[in-house]
Amino acid sequence: MGRKKFSGLEISLIVLFFLVVIVACILVALLATGHSGLQDCPAPSLSERIDCIPNQVATKSLCIQRGCCWSPQNETSIPWCFFSKSHGYKVQGGVTSSFEAKLTRLPSPSLFGNDINTVLLTGEYQTANRFRFKITDPNNKRFEVPHENVKTLGGPAASNLKYDVNILQNPFGITLMRKSNGKVLFNTSIGPLQYADQYLQLSIKLPSSNIYGVGEHVHTQYQHNVNWKTWPIFTRDAFPNGGTHNLYGAQTFFLCLEDNSGASFGVFLMNSNAMEFALQPAPAVTYRTTGGILDFYVFLGDTPEQVVQEYLKLIGMPAMPAYWSLGFQISRWNYGSLDELKLVVERNRAIGIPYEIQYTDIDYMEEKKDFTYDKVKFKDLPNFAVDLHNHGQKYIIILDPAIAITPLLNNTPYQSYERGESKKVWVNESDGITKLIGEVWPGLTVFPDYTNPECTNWWVEECKLFHDQVKYDGIWIDMNEISSFIKGSQNGCQQNNINYPPFTPSILDGVMYSKTLCMDAVQSWGKHYDVHNLYGYSMTLSTDKAIQAVFPGNRSLSISRSTFAGSGKYTGHWLGDNAATWNDMKWAIPGMLEFNLFGIPYIGADICGFFDNVTEELCRRWMQVGAFYPFSRNHNAENYAPQDPAVFGADSVLVRSSKTYLNIRYTLLPYLYTLFYKAHTEGGTVVRPLLHEFYSDEATWAIDRQFLWGPGLLITPVLDPGGRVSWRKQQAEMYLPADKLGLHLRGGYVFPTQQPANTTFYSRKNPMGLIIALDDSGQAAGDLFWDDGESTGRHIRIAHITGLQLKLGTSYSLEWNQELSNTEKFDCHPDPNATKQTCEALGCIWEPVSISDIPQCYYPPNYGYSISQITYTSSGLTVNLSRNVNYISRSEASTTPIDTLRLDVIYHDNNMLQFKIYDYNNKRYEVPVPLNISSSPTSTPENRLYEVAIQNNPFGIQIRRKSTGTILWDSQVPGFTFSDMFIQISARLPSQYVYGFGENEHTSFRRNMSWHTWGMFTKDQPPGYKLNSYGFHPFYMCLENDGNAHGVLLLNSNAMDVKFQPTPALTYRTIGGILDFYMVLGPTPELVVQEYTALIGRPVMPPYWALGFQLCRYGYKNDTEVSDLYEAMKAAQIPYDVQYTDIDYMERQLDFTLSPNFAGLPALVDRMKKEGMRFIIILDPAISGNETNYPAYTRGDQENVFIQWPNSSDIVWGKVWPDFPNVVVNESLDWDTQVKLYRAYAAFPDFFRNSTAQWWQREISEYHTNPTHPEKSVKFDGLWIDMNEPASFVNGAVEGCRDQQLNNPPYMPHLESRELGLSHKTLCMESQQFLPDGSPVRHYDVHNLYGWSHTKPTYDALQSITKERGIIITRSTYPSSGKWSGHWLGDNTAAWDQLYKSVIGMMEFSLFGISYTGADICGFFNDAEYYMCARWMQLGAFYPFARNHNTKDTKRQDPVAFDERFENISRNVLNTRYTLLPYLYTLMYEAHAHGNTVVRPLLHEFVEDKTTWDVYRQFLWGPALLISPVLENATSVWAYIPNTRWYDYYTEENVLFRGQFYNLSAPLEHINLHIRGGYIIPWQNPANNTFYSRQNSMGLTVALDDNGFAQGQLYWDDGKSIGKCISAYITNLQTLTYVHSTTVFSVTTHVNKCT
Repeated sequence: MGRKKFSGLEISLIVLFFLVVIVACILVALLATGHSGLQDCPAPSLSERIDCIPNQVATKSLCIQRGCCWSPQNETSIPWCFFSKSHGYKVQGGVTSSFEAKLTRLPSPSLFGNDINTVLLTGEYQTANRFRFKITDPNNKRFEVPHENVKTLGGPAASNLKYDVNILQNPFGITLMRKSNGKVLFNTSIGPLQYADQYLQLSIKLPSSNIYGVGEHVHTQYQHNVNWKTWPIFTRDAFPNGGTHNLYGAQTFFLCLEDNSGASFGVFLMNSNAMEFALQPAPAVTYRTTGGILDFYVFLGDTPEQVVQEYLKLIGMPAMPAYWSLGFQISRWNYGSLDELKLVVERNRAIGIPYEIQYTDIDYMEEKKDFTYDKVKFKDLPNFAVDLHNHGQKYIIILDPAIAITPLLNNTPYQSYERGESKKVWVNESDGITKLIGEVWPGLTVFPDYTNPECTNWWVEECKLFHDQVKYDGIWIDMNEISSFIKGSQNGCQQNNINYPPFTPSILDGVMYSKTLCMDAVQSWGKHYDVHNLYGYSMTLSTDKAIQAVFPGNRSLSISRSTFAGSGKYTGHWLGDNAATWNDMKWAIPGMLEFNLFGIPYIGADICGFFDNVTEELCRRWMQVGAFYPFSRNHNAENYAPQDPAVFGADSVLVRSSKTYLNIRYTLLPYLYTLFYKAHTEGGTVVRPLLHEFYSDEATWAIDRQFLWGPGLLITPVLDPGGRVSWRKQQAEMYLPADKLGLHLRGGYVFPTQQPANTTFYSRKNPMGLIIALDDSGQAAGDLFWDDGESTGRHIRIAHITGLQLKLGTSYSLEWNQELSNTEKFDCHPDPNATKQTCEALGCIWEPVSISDIPQCYYPPNYGYSISQITYTSSGLTVNLSRNVNYISRSEASTTPIDTLRLDVIYHDNNMLQFKIYDYNNKRYEVPVPLNISSSPTSTPENRLYEVAIQNNPFGIQIRRKSTGTILWDSQVPGFTFSDMFIQISARLPSQYVYGFGENEHTSFRRNMSWHTWGMFTKDQPPGYKLNSYGFHPFYMCLENDGNAHGVLLLNSNAMDVKFQPTPALTYRTIGGILDFYMVLGPTPELVVQEYTALIGRPVMPPYWALGFQLCRYGYKNDTEVSDLYEAMKAAQIPYDVQYTDIDYMERQLDFTLSPNFAGLPALVDRMKKEGMRFIIILDPAISGNETNYPAYTRGDQENVFIQWPNSSDIVWGKVWPDFPNVVVNESLDWDTQVKLYRAYAAFPDFFRNSTAQWWQREISEYHTNPTHPEKSVKFDGLWIDMNEPASFVNGAVEGCRDQQLNNPPYMPHLESRELGLSHKTLCMESQQFLPDGSPVRHYDVHNLYGWSHTKPTYDALQSITKERGIIITRSTYPSSGKWSGHWLGDNTAAWDQLYKSVIGMMEFSLFGISYTGADICGFFNDAEYYMCARWMQLGAFYPFARNHNTKDTKRQDPVAFDERFENISRNVLNTRYTLLPYLYTLMYEAHAHGNTVVRPLLHEFVEDKTTWDVYRQFLWGPALLISPVLENATSVWAYIPNTRWYDYYTEENVLFRGQFYNLSAPLEHINLHIRGGYIIPWQNPANNTFYSRQNSMGLTVALDDNGFAQGQLYWDDGKSIGKCISAYITNLQTLTYVHSTTVFSVTTHVNKCT
């Protein structure tokens, strides 16, 4: 066949057909993948295009492939390829009330792959001026910056917002508008959100082009150029020689000045991944980052300065520098030898130049190894440092974060490396095991992983060890970007998407690991890919810890080359390795201004340049401007000519000029120091751009060749060859000769000054003065902050000078007196009826105030005692004190101060000391409570955690923590008083975080320090605000601001009160005894409790059954009612171990009797016990004396066991519950009438007497085992002792009291019904008791010990009788009561607020060493409402002592009193409790053996997280179980989830949020429980009581931490025996491997005796 030839038309049609087919195929393919080739391409202005191909040259094909819009222009800076409207995300389902929204990705091509299709937007109205929003992956945990200072706020949203936030739905966008003018400040709708695994992008349209900040780069101008500039952010060891490349720090904050009103805002992205920041003329900015999350903060201010203040409130206020660090400093790399260095020092001293600090660079080291010095070239370095100190100078060393792996020159091991290697503190390669080796100055090196706490410990120790050799004064940390001279590591870097990510920002070299580590290297915080930019920050944190350890109590100097947001809280910065050029000098000013924005005001550049040889003119001009750098240091590199000032010649213009301006600097140091104090306390800048002060003048917006110190000093340097500069709006031209720069004082300001000297050591001793620059209206104002210049303790503000009406040409002298701030006033007349006359009669100062809480009458400064003699011993010191002449003798001898006193300070242990003040001429009452103190102190000077200093005029004790320098106790405050019936001592505390003191009902766990006074005196007083209740605990724990903790006990048992004031300080006022203080130093909160209980005695070990649920009621009518309740509980299958009877079971409320209505009680008790139950009865310490046949009284009277009148055998009669015989009580009468008519006379046993203990045991024994009527024996298992404050229903005694002064002392503490005297509702204070040794004591002194003295005889009797552990529950307690008993929180009320207050109460009694504690579940008084009682049952299921108890004439509230739903709720939560009893029992053992807490505040486990310091509506069982109960009528709970891994107890699912508050769902049937990762929880299947549950199978819940590890403990014995265990103590449960559902354990067992 022949071939057909096609015509031209046919060929054209065929070609057209194939083209159509191809296009159709492409469209089908695009549609099938969700992509469209038909982009929604709007026509934005060129300036608003958002670049779709930011990482390479754009091509049309790539643009179309990305689904973007192609429109080439005649300029390549403008994006030719820009985003279409098809990109981005849309809001799915709206925004919730808690500001959450789910965003779903719009169908569009991916730019870099692995896009995340669903993300979560969360917003927080954090403050009126600050809004935060973050965008996260809700399904996968992504890296988030573990910042030390920036935390999720949680809690309710802020009010009175100055902004409105709006969410745009499709495509998603977010806008923020200033409310005051409606101006949109922040608008992301200009471009699409991009959220892929390794590429995140957000663009923001801004209201103006006045953009400042972001770094670190060389910005040749302060105001950003918005003409399509892109700046990479990735910390890098590179030279600051111009260009747009990335430098040492990572700072993502920028400020935008909106207009000439000054209104401004700032934006901060909390992200530490490599990124870039692009500006465009819209104006708009785009953040593009390679990982992490998008976490933005927007800050509003009325001025630029306010914006900086808002930003610094978030990231941390700048460090307060030591005064000496503001002096002039000299350094260079490679002096060659110590001899050459000494020549430099000598020649600069010789020219008389102010010269504070000398540095050495790495050349001082042996082969550039940290923590060594060259024993040849620098062999005399230790003495060199001493010489500097002898001349009032300081010495700073450099340290690099690169540790050599080679030995020392003498071939001995390099110990710093060896010690670090043993602790495994290095950054590892991608396997997480092999140390990564790079190369830096010493050669092959490893790199410390400062994110590892063990590395910080190593670093601190190395710094301390080197300081022992060379007494340096500060630390300069360099090369911490981190820098390595080889790419990645010695072994190279693997080819993966971590080392070669799909998007690489426009960083120097374009390779992520260039001159640093491999990105897949592993650190404790995560992959180096995520934390690279945090390396310098983490090194700064560790170095700060080192400085605290090396210089405890003092500030030092730290400068770091690499920084991150918040670095300024700990360190300063210099602008890196610049060059000796005029441009580098110019560029330093924008750099300083920017770092002031970033919160690092201690900033400067290397004066005269680091590289290159400098000319005299350039160095002279640089020395002039450098005199006004906050960090003022001349520094240059090796191989260049020296450039220290003296090298130019003593008579050179440079030296004369430098001396002039450095002397001006030193003259103005008080002003500069005050600026730093303001920055430290308020935020804000030190070096300040003109626009911050003169924003209404648009000419200032771009000025960056001048700068201000604060608001008042204008510096105009010469920055070009020659001597002319232009300045201010009219561009006035000034001629500045060779030795001058422009320096101008602003009118309206007062500048504090001081005569200069060659160092601040000498200048600070010189006279001070003021420069007053009047404004146009003839006024000026200023500030001065002054302290000792280096302590980390309190700062004393001397003067605030303002509003001076002065005239030019007139001479003035200015004087001022220090005015005490209100918080520094200590109350001299704590009486509501104080008057000026009575105040001044006490020798005090009367100053009326409008605020009622502030003292109107306060002590003058030296009011107190003075020191007459100090004697030191190896274990403490003794001080004799004499009464100060400022004291005015009182008319009453009882309150006239004792003339001479003695102080004994005893260093008992390294973590515990005692300080005791007493009258050594006259023996006074001392508390007869034995403490566990060694007869011989065991502390050693080098290991003590504390230092003690004795202060004079007035006398005071100062206790300082050695490791940090924090002053824990400073009683050198006026007002110390010691008289017979009034003793007062005040002390400043290190922080506002004080916990403890009781027993009182508190509304928060932390004490409110704002002028609150709390009384302590044991009393039958139901809980109420500011009311003293049953117990007496003069113990507190204080958290220091750095998270360390200490505790203080005042061993005094007289009535007292404690006043808190916001200084912070407290004042003890007691009415007798002595001052006997004990301090334990932790340093963790948990260690404080362990050390405290080691002192007072460990908590009792309860029997296992006592951890079961318990029921009680005051008002059971008969034993049948109790029996019916028992049967109902069994039928409902609700776990239940213990039944009580209140005083109803007694005949007429008489101890050791049985009411006819309860005749069947003995048999009921026997029956219940056969079924595994236990029974507890109540006993009161009031014995009726009106009976004819009542052995308890008759035998007690015969044995003389009752409290009597002094010097008499007559009994002090009170009235309590026992009724007269043969009366019928008419309960309709008022209470006082009933007491008068029906209550019997009651005698009170004196439990101090040995004979009383024997009598008490016999009475209890015969009630348990009746010797004459065995059928009446009540086989109780525990005893509940009540009314032992002691309580009486008459005031003092039936016939009244006899000693007016003791019952109404001259000073009446702030107690309930204080106007009725101390004998209100108790005994007369003159009642006499006898200690075991026969010594008489007044009830006045030992009243608060009555419950304590009652408890041990009861505990001993119980164990002697039952031969089992048993349990005692007591109402009145004192320190060490927990050795023998538990405690319930008293007669509370059925009200919602009692739920959270019970949590506070339990946590406080944990501090007091009483672990077995709880509140009456559902409330004692009033009817319990259904929902409240249900929630209380859930909460109460996690009380260690879990008892439901209420009073008569109220509705029943036991679990079977409501309905089936209530029974189910109770059963379920109690089954959970019983399941967890092995864990709770183990915690009880840990408390008993080691003093640990059982109910534990969150701060005990997460003290590094300051949010936990104020959490009191949640608590922990031990370290591992978080309980978040509902404490109000709600179905959700706002709970804090600490920053660690947590698992839902019920679902065992990992909780995806941490380190934040979260609204947890909590329907009525649910209480939220979470198990902490890293712990193993032992459990056992529950049953109706523990007798049966203990026979069930046991198991372990293994909650792995982030590293796949868990460990736990189990204590197990027979649950009841005394002194002998029949089973094992199993400890050290450790997870070794975790493969799917298989867990392998290492189990070690020990058999211990129970004690």
